[in-house]
Amino acid sequence: MKISHIEEIPEQLRIHQHRKGTFRYRRLAEGEPGTPGNFLLELVQTTDDFFSPRHRHNFDQFRYQVDGEFDFDRNGRMKPGVIGYFPEGTPYGPQTSSVRSLTLVLQFGGASGSGYMTQAEMEAGTEQLKKQGVFEKGAFRRNEDVEGKRNTDGYQAVWEFVNKRPMVYPKPRYHDPLMMEPSHFEWVPVDGAPGVCDKLMGVFSERHTEARFLRLEPGATFRVRGRRLCFVLDGSGSIAGRTYSKHTTVSCDDREEAEFVAAAPTEILVLGLPKLDGAVQHAAAAAE
Repeated sequence: MKISHIEEIPEQLRIHQHRKGTFRYRRLAEGEPGTPGNFLLELVQTTDDFFSPRHRHNFDQFRYQVDGEFDFDRNGRMKPGVIGYFPEGTPYGPQTSSVRSLTLVLQFGGASGSGYMTQAEMEAGTEQLKKQGVFEKGAFRRNEDVEGKRNTDGYQAVWEFVNKRPMVYPKPRYHDPLMMEPSHFEWVPVDGAPGVCDKLMGVFSERHTEARFLRLEPGATFRVRGRRLCFVLDGSGSIAGRTYSKHTTVSCDDREEAEFVAAAPTEILVLGLPKLDGAVQHAAAAAE
């Protein structure tokens, strides 16, 4: 189990070269590079210079809007408190940001087992590809004297350069991203856990990817088990003898658990990562 406090994580600046715009971010948690279950959880602040064209990915995403707005055009607008699930293989966007937008973003290897490329791989691949063409408005345009497709999605172009093979997009399990309004859900008491309620947003795909909110009254305790990321939206208390407060992040692996003991009213966003046993074989077969 890993615990990180927002005030201990430095804010960094990133120029979004394979899209358009700059943003500031705090890296809250990350997985194991090179594995189907790799992931990256960041708290991201964008401004109105951000733009991304309509596109799709070979990985999954959850987005929780903390402040400001993010506009996904035909797929809807994310206002504060809205959570979105963006499945692998499903097109979405184009997307633009309000003047100031703060979003919790989890990107992770999805049900197909295609994995998730690390940020270091992305940045290195982007720099190398600049020698062969230009990134413009979210697309990569190759120079005339370089072999390959003239215009490619920016992320896809980098992924193919890093992995040395064409990207095979998973067949979309969902036609559209899912935008969910938690304030329209009711809190439901959790059996066997006095003082604890939850709001289940959904369990997605055959790999049981999951999103839910937990609410703990002062003095209540609750154990979160398995591959889950917990982001404290509000409240304070302790975990394994360590304190938690607003925007503390807790990351658990398969055989781990985190016991929250609330000292003050607490609300937690819990994101369950997919169960990927057997997904590696499916991904290998699809790539052949």
